[in-house]
Amino acid sequence: MASANERYGRTNLLQENDYNYTLQDVEQANLFEDMFDYDQIPKITFNHRTVPMHFPDEIWITDTTFRDGQQARIPFSVKEVVDLYKLLHKLSGPKGIIRQSEFFVYTEKDRRALEECMALGYEFPEITTWIRANKKDFALAKDMGIRETGILVSCSDYHIFNKMGMTRGQALDKYLGVVKDALDMGIVPRCHFEDITRADFYGFVVPFARELMKLREESGIPIKIRMCDTLGYGVTYPGASLPRSVQGIVYGLRFYANVPSRLLEWHGHNDFYKVVCNAATAWLYGASSVNCSMLGIGERTGNCPIEAMAIEYVQLKGTQDGMDLRAITEIADYFEKELKYDINPRTPFVGRNFNSTRAGIHADGLLKDEQIYNIFNTEKILGRPVTVVIGEHSGLAGIAHWVNAHFKLEGAQKIDKKSGLVQKIKDEVDRQYAEGRTTSFGDNELEMIIRDADYMKYAALCAHVANIGDAPGQK
Repeated sequence: MASANERYGRTNLLQENDYNYTLQDVEQANLFEDMFDYDQIPKITFNHRTVPMHFPDEIWITDTTFRDGQQARIPFSVKEVVDLYKLLHKLSGPKGIIRQSEFFVYTEKDRRALEECMALGYEFPEITTWIRANKKDFALAKDMGIRETGILVSCSDYHIFNKMGMTRGQALDKYLGVVKDALDMGIVPRCHFEDITRADFYGFVVPFARELMKLREESGIPIKIRMCDTLGYGVTYPGASLPRSVQGIVYGLRFYANVPSRLLEWHGHNDFYKVVCNAATAWLYGASSVNCSMLGIGERTGNCPIEAMAIEYVQLKGTQDGMDLRAITEIADYFEKELKYDINPRTPFVGRNFNSTRAGIHADGLLKDEQIYNIFNTEKILGRPVTVVIGEHSGLAGIAHWVNAHFKLEGAQKIDKKSGLVQKIKDEVDRQYAEGRTTSFGDNELEMIIRDADYMKYAALCAHVANIGDAPGQK
Protein backbone atom coordinates (compact mmCIF):
# COMPACT_ATOMS: atom_id res chain seq x y z
CA MET A 1 0.00 0.00 0.00
CA ALA A 2 1.01 3.64 -0.29
CA SER A 3 3.35 5.01 2.36
CA ALA A 4 2.02 7.19 5.16
CA ASN A 5 3.83 10.21 3.77
CA GLU A 6 2.30 9.63 0.33
CA ARG A 7 -1.17 9.26 1.77
CA TYR A 8 -1.27 12.02 4.32
CA GLY A 9 1.75 14.24 3.75
CA ARG A 10 4.30 14.71 6.49
CA THR A 11 2.63 15.59 9.80
CA ASN A 12 5.34 14.44 12.26
CA LEU A 13 2.54 12.75 14.18
CA LEU A 14 1.57 9.11 14.58
CA GLN A 15 -1.47 8.45 12.38
CA GLU A 16 -4.06 6.08 13.81
CA ASN A 17 -5.98 4.11 11.19
CA ASP A 18 -7.54 1.01 12.70
CA TYR A 19 -10.49 0.96 10.31
CA ASN A 20 -10.70 -1.49 7.44
CA TYR A 21 -14.03 -0.91 5.72
CA THR A 22 -15.43 -3.79 3.70
CA LEU A 23 -18.39 -3.88 1.37
CA GLN A 24 -21.77 -3.87 3.09
CA ASP A 25 -23.87 -5.86 0.63
CA VAL A 26 -27.26 -4.84 2.02
CA GLU A 27 -30.56 -6.36 0.92
CA GLN A 28 -32.37 -3.01 0.72
CA ALA A 29 -31.11 0.23 -0.75
CA ASN A 30 -29.97 2.93 1.65
CA LEU A 31 -31.45 6.07 0.10
CA PHE A 32 -30.86 8.35 3.11
CA GLU A 33 -34.54 9.22 2.97
CA ASP A 34 -34.41 11.35 6.14
CA MET A 35 -31.95 13.58 4.34
CA PHE A 36 -33.33 13.25 0.80
CA ASP A 37 -37.10 13.20 1.22
CA TYR A 38 -38.13 13.79 -2.40
CA ASP A 39 -41.17 15.85 -1.38
CA GLN A 40 -39.05 18.28 0.63
CA ILE A 41 -35.93 20.36 0.14
CA PRO A 42 -32.94 18.12 1.03
CA LYS A 43 -31.72 18.45 4.61
CA ILE A 44 -28.17 19.23 5.71
CA THR A 45 -27.35 17.19 8.81
CA PHE A 46 -24.42 17.56 11.19
CA ASN A 47 -22.46 15.06 13.24
CA HIS A 48 -19.93 17.70 14.38
CA ARG A 49 -17.00 15.67 13.11
CA THR A 50 -14.29 17.74 11.47
CA VAL A 51 -11.32 16.64 9.41
CA PRO A 52 -7.93 18.30 8.90
CA MET A 53 -7.19 20.50 5.92
CA HIS A 54 -4.56 19.08 3.58
CA PHE A 55 -3.61 21.30 0.65
CA PRO A 56 -1.75 19.18 -1.95
CA ASP A 57 1.74 20.10 -3.13
CA GLU A 58 0.32 20.59 -6.62
CA ILE A 59 -3.20 21.42 -7.76
CA TRP A 60 -4.64 21.74 -11.25
CA ILE A 61 -7.84 22.01 -13.29
CA THR A 62 -9.35 19.60 -15.80
CA ASP A 63 -11.92 20.44 -18.46
CA THR A 64 -15.12 18.72 -19.57
CA THR A 65 -16.49 21.32 -22.00
CA PHE A 66 -16.42 18.90 -24.93
CA ARG A 67 -18.03 16.06 -22.94
CA ASP A 68 -20.36 17.16 -20.13
CA GLY A 69 -20.65 20.65 -21.62
CA GLN A 70 -21.88 19.31 -24.96
CA GLN A 71 -24.70 17.46 -23.23
CA ALA A 72 -26.28 20.82 -22.36
CA ARG A 73 -26.13 22.72 -25.66
CA ILE A 74 -26.06 22.38 -29.44
CA PRO A 75 -22.99 20.22 -30.15
CA PHE A 76 -19.87 22.09 -31.20
CA SER A 77 -18.59 21.88 -34.76
CA VAL A 78 -15.10 20.53 -35.34
CA LYS A 79 -13.78 24.07 -35.92
CA GLU A 80 -15.41 25.34 -32.73
CA VAL A 81 -13.85 22.54 -30.68
CA VAL A 82 -10.41 23.28 -32.13
CA ASP A 83 -10.77 27.03 -31.59
CA LEU A 84 -11.84 26.59 -27.97
CA TYR A 85 -9.17 23.97 -27.31
CA LYS A 86 -6.55 26.50 -28.47
CA LEU A 87 -7.94 29.00 -25.98
CA LEU A 88 -7.77 26.38 -23.21
CA HIS A 89 -4.12 25.85 -24.10
CA LYS A 90 -3.50 29.59 -23.92
CA LEU A 91 -5.20 29.84 -20.53
CA SER A 92 -3.33 26.79 -19.23
CA GLY A 93 0.13 28.27 -19.64
CA PRO A 94 3.41 26.36 -19.83
CA LYS A 95 2.91 24.62 -16.47
CA GLY A 96 -0.34 23.01 -17.55
CA ILE A 97 -2.68 24.41 -14.92
CA ILE A 98 -5.49 23.27 -17.25
CA ARG A 99 -4.08 19.77 -17.21
CA GLN A 100 -6.58 17.74 -19.26
CA SER A 101 -9.61 18.10 -21.51
CA GLU A 102 -12.23 15.40 -21.90
CA PHE A 103 -13.72 14.45 -25.30
CA PHE A 104 -16.44 12.18 -26.66
CA VAL A 105 -15.37 9.65 -29.31
CA TYR A 106 -18.69 8.22 -30.47
CA THR A 107 -19.35 10.06 -33.73
CA GLU A 108 -17.18 10.74 -36.75
CA LYS A 109 -17.34 14.45 -35.92
CA ASP A 110 -16.19 13.78 -32.33
CA ARG A 111 -13.23 11.78 -33.58
CA ARG A 112 -12.25 14.39 -36.20
CA ALA A 113 -12.29 17.12 -33.55
CA LEU A 114 -10.17 15.00 -31.23
CA GLU A 115 -7.68 14.17 -33.98
CA GLU A 116 -7.34 17.81 -35.07
CA CYS A 117 -6.72 18.89 -31.49
CA MET A 118 -4.15 16.13 -30.99
CA ALA A 119 -2.44 17.22 -34.20
CA LEU A 120 -1.71 20.61 -32.62
CA GLY A 121 0.90 18.83 -30.51
CA TYR A 122 0.10 20.61 -27.23
CA GLU A 123 1.34 19.03 -24.04
CA PHE A 124 -1.50 20.72 -22.16
CA PRO A 125 -4.36 20.19 -21.92
CA GLU A 126 -3.83 16.46 -22.40
CA ILE A 127 -6.76 14.95 -24.33
CA THR A 128 -8.68 12.24 -22.50
CA THR A 129 -12.00 10.56 -23.28
CA TRP A 130 -15.17 9.31 -21.66
CA ILE A 131 -16.44 5.96 -22.94
CA ARG A 132 -18.95 3.23 -22.27
CA ALA A 133 -17.62 0.40 -20.17
CA ASN A 134 -16.94 -2.21 -22.84
CA LYS A 135 -13.85 -3.60 -24.56
CA LYS A 136 -14.85 -2.23 -27.97
CA ASP A 137 -14.75 1.33 -26.65
CA PHE A 138 -11.46 0.69 -24.87
CA ALA A 139 -9.99 -0.47 -28.16
CA LEU A 140 -11.31 2.67 -29.88
CA ALA A 141 -9.61 4.90 -27.31
CA LYS A 142 -6.40 2.89 -27.51
CA ASP A 143 -6.32 3.05 -31.33
CA MET A 144 -6.66 6.84 -31.20
CA GLY A 145 -3.64 7.12 -28.95
CA ILE A 146 -5.56 8.08 -25.83
CA ARG A 147 -3.70 7.42 -22.56
CA GLU A 148 -6.58 7.92 -20.10
CA THR A 149 -10.33 7.48 -20.26
CA GLY A 150 -13.26 8.02 -17.95
CA ILE A 151 -15.51 5.12 -16.93
CA LEU A 152 -18.91 5.52 -15.27
CA VAL A 153 -19.13 3.65 -11.95
CA SER A 154 -22.30 4.88 -10.23
CA CYS A 155 -21.97 4.47 -6.48
CA SER A 156 -25.23 5.48 -4.77
CA ASP A 157 -27.98 2.97 -4.11
CA TYR A 158 -30.27 5.22 -6.16
CA HIS A 159 -28.24 4.09 -9.16
CA ILE A 160 -27.13 0.60 -8.09
CA PHE A 161 -30.54 -0.63 -6.95
CA ASN A 162 -33.04 1.66 -8.69
CA LYS A 163 -31.34 2.25 -12.06
CA MET A 164 -29.21 -0.85 -12.66
CA GLY A 165 -31.29 -3.34 -10.66
CA MET A 166 -28.19 -4.78 -8.96
CA THR A 167 -26.91 -5.39 -5.48
CA ARG A 168 -23.81 -3.60 -4.25
CA GLY A 169 -21.81 -6.81 -4.60
CA GLN A 170 -22.91 -7.26 -8.21
CA ALA A 171 -22.12 -3.65 -9.03
CA LEU A 172 -18.67 -3.93 -7.42
CA ASP A 173 -17.85 -7.08 -9.39
CA LYS A 174 -19.00 -5.46 -12.64
CA TYR A 175 -17.01 -2.29 -12.06
CA LEU A 176 -13.82 -4.10 -11.09
CA GLY A 177 -14.11 -6.28 -14.21
CA VAL A 178 -14.38 -3.21 -16.42
CA VAL A 179 -11.40 -1.55 -14.75
CA LYS A 180 -9.34 -4.73 -15.22
CA ASP A 181 -10.21 -4.68 -18.94
CA ALA A 182 -8.85 -1.13 -19.17
CA LEU A 183 -5.69 -2.07 -17.30
CA ASP A 184 -5.17 -5.07 -19.58
CA MET A 185 -5.10 -2.65 -22.53
CA GLY A 186 -2.64 -0.34 -20.77
CA ILE A 187 -5.20 2.47 -20.41
CA VAL A 188 -5.35 4.65 -17.30
CA PRO A 189 -8.91 4.32 -15.96
CA ARG A 190 -10.56 7.39 -14.43
CA CYS A 191 -13.45 6.04 -12.40
CA HIS A 192 -16.40 8.41 -12.22
CA PHE A 193 -18.01 7.80 -8.82
CA GLU A 194 -21.41 9.07 -9.93
CA ASP A 195 -23.75 10.45 -7.24
CA ILE A 196 -21.15 10.20 -4.47
CA THR A 197 -23.00 12.77 -2.34
CA ARG A 198 -25.94 10.34 -1.96
CA ALA A 199 -23.86 7.17 -1.59
CA ASP A 200 -23.18 4.99 1.44
CA PHE A 201 -19.65 6.22 1.98
CA TYR A 202 -18.32 3.55 4.33
CA GLY A 203 -20.58 0.78 3.07
CA PHE A 204 -19.69 1.10 -0.62
CA VAL A 205 -17.51 4.05 -1.63
CA VAL A 206 -14.51 3.35 0.60
CA PRO A 207 -14.49 -0.44 0.07
CA PHE A 208 -14.71 0.06 -3.70
CA ALA A 209 -11.92 2.63 -3.67
CA ARG A 210 -9.73 0.27 -1.62
CA GLU A 211 -10.19 -2.45 -4.23
CA LEU A 212 -9.20 0.00 -6.95
CA MET A 213 -6.04 0.93 -5.07
CA LYS A 214 -5.16 -2.78 -4.81
CA LEU A 215 -5.49 -3.06 -8.59
CA ARG A 216 -3.33 0.04 -8.94
CA GLU A 217 -0.55 -1.57 -6.90
CA GLU A 218 -0.80 -4.88 -8.78
CA SER A 219 -0.79 -3.29 -12.24
CA GLY A 220 1.52 -0.34 -11.67
CA ILE A 221 -1.02 1.83 -13.53
CA PRO A 222 -2.53 4.83 -11.71
CA ILE A 223 -6.29 4.58 -11.23
CA LYS A 224 -8.00 7.93 -10.79
CA ILE A 225 -11.18 8.58 -8.86
CA ARG A 226 -13.50 11.38 -9.95
CA MET A 227 -15.80 12.32 -7.08
CA CYS A 228 -19.00 13.26 -8.91
CA ASP A 229 -21.41 15.53 -7.04
CA THR A 230 -23.99 14.68 -9.66
CA LEU A 231 -26.90 16.68 -8.22
CA GLY A 232 -24.90 19.37 -6.45
CA TYR A 233 -25.69 18.12 -2.93
CA GLY A 234 -22.17 18.70 -1.59
CA VAL A 235 -21.72 21.16 1.29
CA THR A 236 -18.63 22.59 2.95
CA TYR A 237 -19.95 23.47 6.40
CA PRO A 238 -17.70 22.33 9.27
CA GLY A 239 -19.22 19.34 11.01
CA ALA A 240 -21.67 18.48 8.21
CA SER A 241 -22.24 14.74 7.96
CA LEU A 242 -21.64 12.37 5.10
CA PRO A 243 -22.55 11.78 2.37
CA ARG A 244 -22.92 15.53 1.73
CA SER A 245 -19.68 16.73 3.34
CA VAL A 246 -17.16 17.60 0.62
CA GLN A 247 -14.20 17.64 2.98
CA GLY A 248 -15.40 14.40 4.57
CA ILE A 249 -15.48 12.67 1.19
CA VAL A 250 -12.01 13.85 0.18
CA TYR A 251 -10.47 13.09 3.57
CA GLY A 252 -12.16 9.69 3.77
CA LEU A 253 -10.86 8.56 0.38
CA ARG A 254 -7.35 9.70 1.26
CA PHE A 255 -7.27 8.36 4.81
CA TYR A 256 -9.42 5.23 4.72
CA ALA A 257 -8.93 4.14 1.09
CA ASN A 258 -5.30 5.29 0.72
CA VAL A 259 -5.97 7.25 -2.48
CA PRO A 260 -3.15 9.76 -3.14
CA SER A 261 -4.15 13.37 -3.74
CA ARG A 262 -2.92 13.29 -7.34
CA LEU A 263 -5.48 10.58 -8.13
CA LEU A 264 -8.46 12.45 -6.67
CA GLU A 265 -10.57 14.79 -8.82
CA TRP A 266 -13.74 16.68 -7.84
CA HIS A 267 -16.59 17.09 -10.35
CA GLY A 268 -19.49 19.24 -9.16
CA HIS A 269 -22.79 20.64 -10.37
CA ASN A 270 -24.36 23.93 -9.34
CA ASP A 271 -27.90 22.88 -8.37
CA PHE A 272 -27.62 24.58 -4.95
CA TYR A 273 -25.25 27.44 -5.91
CA LYS A 274 -22.27 25.75 -4.24
CA VAL A 275 -20.20 24.56 -7.16
CA VAL A 276 -17.21 26.93 -6.82
CA CYS A 277 -16.96 26.70 -3.05
CA ASN A 278 -17.23 22.91 -3.20
CA ALA A 279 -14.46 22.65 -5.78
CA ALA A 280 -12.13 24.92 -3.81
CA THR A 281 -12.84 22.90 -0.66
CA ALA A 282 -11.94 19.70 -2.48
CA TRP A 283 -8.56 21.28 -3.26
CA LEU A 284 -8.07 22.47 0.31
CA TYR A 285 -8.76 19.06 1.82
CA GLY A 286 -6.59 16.97 -0.45
CA ALA A 287 -7.83 16.57 -4.03
CA SER A 288 -5.23 17.70 -6.55
CA SER A 289 -7.68 18.38 -9.38
CA VAL A 290 -11.10 19.87 -9.97
CA ASN A 291 -13.13 19.25 -13.09
CA CYS A 292 -14.72 22.27 -14.81
CA SER A 293 -16.20 23.52 -18.07
CA MET A 294 -15.98 26.82 -19.92
CA LEU A 295 -18.57 29.25 -18.53
CA GLY A 296 -19.86 26.38 -16.39
CA ILE A 297 -21.94 24.89 -19.21
CA GLY A 298 -23.28 21.45 -18.35
CA GLU A 299 -26.30 19.45 -17.27
CA ARG A 300 -29.13 21.38 -15.59
CA THR A 301 -27.51 24.22 -13.62
CA GLY A 302 -24.11 23.42 -15.10
CA ASN A 303 -20.61 22.46 -14.00
CA CYS A 304 -17.99 24.46 -12.16
CA PRO A 305 -16.85 27.37 -14.41
CA ILE A 306 -13.24 26.95 -15.48
CA GLU A 307 -12.70 30.71 -15.34
CA ALA A 308 -13.83 30.76 -11.70
CA MET A 309 -11.34 28.10 -10.68
CA ALA A 310 -8.51 29.74 -12.64
CA ILE A 311 -9.07 32.86 -10.53
CA GLU A 312 -9.49 30.74 -7.38
CA TYR A 313 -6.18 29.03 -8.14
CA VAL A 314 -4.43 32.40 -8.16
CA GLN A 315 -6.11 33.41 -4.90
CA LEU A 316 -5.06 30.20 -3.16
CA LYS A 317 -1.56 29.88 -4.62
CA GLY A 318 -0.71 33.57 -4.81
CA THR A 319 0.57 33.25 -8.38
CA GLN A 320 -0.80 32.86 -11.90
CA ASP A 321 1.82 30.17 -12.54
CA GLY A 322 2.04 31.19 -16.18
CA MET A 323 -1.70 31.17 -16.90
CA ASP A 324 -2.76 33.77 -19.46
CA LEU A 325 -5.94 34.98 -17.80
CA ARG A 326 -6.79 37.22 -20.75
CA ALA A 327 -7.85 33.99 -22.45
CA ILE A 328 -10.87 34.04 -20.12
CA THR A 329 -12.12 37.16 -21.89
CA GLU A 330 -11.33 35.63 -25.29
CA ILE A 331 -13.33 32.53 -24.38
CA ALA A 332 -16.31 34.67 -23.34
CA ASP A 333 -16.06 36.74 -26.54
CA TYR A 334 -15.93 33.55 -28.64
CA PHE A 335 -19.05 32.14 -27.00
CA GLU A 336 -20.99 35.38 -27.49
CA LYS A 337 -19.80 36.36 -30.97
CA GLU A 338 -19.15 33.03 -32.69
CA LEU A 339 -21.55 30.71 -30.89
CA LYS A 340 -24.28 33.33 -30.21
CA TYR A 341 -24.33 32.16 -26.59
CA ASP A 342 -25.98 34.51 -24.10
CA ILE A 343 -23.82 35.10 -21.03
CA ASN A 344 -25.68 36.63 -18.11
CA PRO A 345 -24.23 40.16 -18.03
CA ARG A 346 -23.57 39.95 -14.28
CA THR A 347 -21.62 36.67 -14.42
CA PRO A 348 -18.31 37.16 -12.59
CA PHE A 349 -15.24 37.66 -14.80
CA VAL A 350 -17.06 37.08 -18.13
CA GLY A 351 -20.36 38.99 -18.06
CA ARG A 352 -20.56 42.35 -19.84
CA ASN A 353 -21.37 44.14 -16.59
CA PHE A 354 -19.27 42.24 -14.07
CA ASN A 355 -16.98 45.27 -13.63
CA SER A 356 -19.49 47.95 -14.64
CA THR A 357 -21.49 50.29 -12.46
CA ARG A 358 -24.68 52.28 -12.95
CA ALA A 359 -24.62 54.08 -9.62
CA GLY A 360 -23.45 57.67 -9.77
CA ILE A 361 -21.77 57.51 -6.36
CA HIS A 362 -19.76 54.48 -7.48
CA ALA A 363 -18.77 56.22 -10.71
CA ASP A 364 -17.58 59.18 -8.67
CA GLY A 365 -15.37 56.82 -6.70
CA LEU A 366 -14.00 55.27 -9.89
CA LEU A 367 -13.06 58.71 -11.17
CA LYS A 368 -11.04 59.36 -8.01
CA ASP A 369 -9.46 55.91 -7.68
CA GLU A 370 -10.44 52.87 -9.71
CA GLN A 371 -9.44 50.55 -6.86
CA ILE A 372 -12.34 51.81 -4.76
CA TYR A 373 -14.98 49.97 -6.81
CA ASN A 374 -13.12 47.45 -9.01
CA ILE A 375 -12.19 44.00 -7.68
CA PHE A 376 -8.68 44.06 -9.23
CA ASN A 377 -7.00 45.55 -12.30
CA THR A 378 -9.40 43.87 -14.70
CA GLU A 379 -7.89 45.66 -17.70
CA LYS A 380 -4.38 44.37 -17.00
CA ILE A 381 -5.33 40.86 -15.89
CA LEU A 382 -8.38 40.06 -18.03
CA GLY A 383 -8.18 42.69 -20.78
CA ARG A 384 -11.48 44.13 -19.48
CA PRO A 385 -11.34 47.82 -18.45
CA VAL A 386 -13.80 48.91 -15.80
CA THR A 387 -16.87 50.53 -17.35
CA VAL A 388 -19.86 52.65 -16.42
CA VAL A 389 -23.32 51.95 -17.85
CA ILE A 390 -25.20 55.20 -18.37
CA GLY A 391 -28.67 55.03 -16.93
CA GLU A 392 -31.15 57.11 -14.98
CA HIS A 393 -28.96 57.28 -11.87
CA SER A 394 -25.48 57.57 -13.42
CA GLY A 395 -25.01 61.28 -12.71
CA LEU A 396 -22.24 63.58 -13.93
CA ALA A 397 -19.47 61.35 -12.57
CA GLY A 398 -20.76 58.31 -14.45
CA ILE A 399 -20.97 60.22 -17.72
CA ALA A 400 -17.47 61.65 -17.27
CA HIS A 401 -16.08 58.17 -16.59
CA TRP A 402 -17.82 56.79 -19.69
CA VAL A 403 -16.36 59.54 -21.90
CA ASN A 404 -12.84 58.98 -20.56
CA ALA A 405 -13.03 55.20 -20.90
CA HIS A 406 -14.77 55.12 -24.27
CA PHE A 407 -12.43 57.61 -25.91
CA LYS A 408 -9.36 56.31 -24.03
CA LEU A 409 -8.45 59.63 -22.46
CA GLU A 410 -5.54 59.56 -20.02
CA GLY A 411 -3.89 62.02 -17.64
CA ALA A 412 -4.46 65.68 -18.52
CA GLN A 413 -6.71 64.66 -21.42
CA LYS A 414 -9.36 63.31 -19.06
CA ILE A 415 -12.66 65.17 -18.86
CA ASP A 416 -13.85 66.27 -15.43
CA LYS A 417 -17.42 65.76 -14.28
CA LYS A 418 -17.76 69.56 -14.15
CA SER A 419 -17.09 69.81 -17.90
CA GLY A 420 -19.71 71.62 -19.97
CA LEU A 421 -19.81 68.67 -22.39
CA VAL A 422 -20.63 66.29 -19.56
CA GLN A 423 -23.45 68.59 -18.44
CA LYS A 424 -24.89 68.68 -21.99
CA ILE A 425 -24.87 64.88 -22.16
CA LYS A 426 -26.56 64.63 -18.77
CA ASP A 427 -29.22 67.12 -19.79
CA GLU A 428 -30.13 64.99 -22.81
CA VAL A 429 -30.05 61.77 -20.77
CA ASP A 430 -32.33 63.34 -18.14
CA ARG A 431 -34.70 64.63 -20.84
CA GLN A 432 -35.16 61.18 -22.34
CA TYR A 433 -35.84 59.56 -18.96
CA ALA A 434 -38.31 62.34 -18.12
CA GLU A 435 -40.18 61.45 -21.33
CA GLY A 436 -40.51 57.81 -20.27
CA ARG A 437 -37.33 56.04 -21.35
CA THR A 438 -36.58 52.94 -19.24
CA THR A 439 -33.48 51.40 -20.86
CA SER A 440 -29.81 52.28 -20.41
CA PHE A 441 -27.86 54.10 -23.12
CA GLY A 442 -25.67 52.27 -25.61
CA ASP A 443 -22.25 53.55 -26.67
CA ASN A 444 -23.44 54.57 -30.12
CA GLU A 445 -26.33 56.56 -28.66
CA LEU A 446 -24.02 58.49 -26.37
CA GLU A 447 -21.66 59.22 -29.27
CA MET A 448 -24.61 60.68 -31.20
CA ILE A 449 -25.52 62.89 -28.23
CA ILE A 450 -21.93 64.21 -28.09
CA ARG A 451 -21.90 64.83 -31.84
CA ASP A 452 -25.15 66.78 -31.68
CA ALA A 453 -24.04 68.75 -28.62
CA ASP A 454 -20.54 69.68 -29.82
CA TYR A 455 -19.52 68.39 -33.23
CA MET A 456 -15.99 69.83 -33.07
CA LYS A 457 -15.34 68.22 -29.70
CA TYR A 458 -16.74 64.95 -30.97
CA ALA A 459 -14.43 65.06 -34.02
CA ALA A 460 -11.44 65.75 -31.76
CA LEU A 461 -12.31 62.80 -29.51
CA CYS A 462 -12.66 60.47 -32.49
CA ALA A 463 -9.35 61.71 -33.91
CA HIS A 464 -7.66 60.95 -30.60
CA VAL A 465 -8.91 57.36 -30.60
CA ALA A 466 -7.97 56.94 -34.26
CA ASN A 467 -4.43 58.11 -33.46
CA ILE A 468 -4.00 55.35 -30.89
CA GLY A 469 -5.28 52.79 -33.34
CA ASP A 470 -8.60 51.68 -31.88
CA ALA A 471 -11.68 53.49 -33.16
CA PRO A 472 -14.80 53.63 -30.95
CA GLY A 473 -18.29 52.73 -32.09
CA GLN A 474 -19.94 53.55 -35.35
CA LYS A 475 -19.95 57.19 -36.46
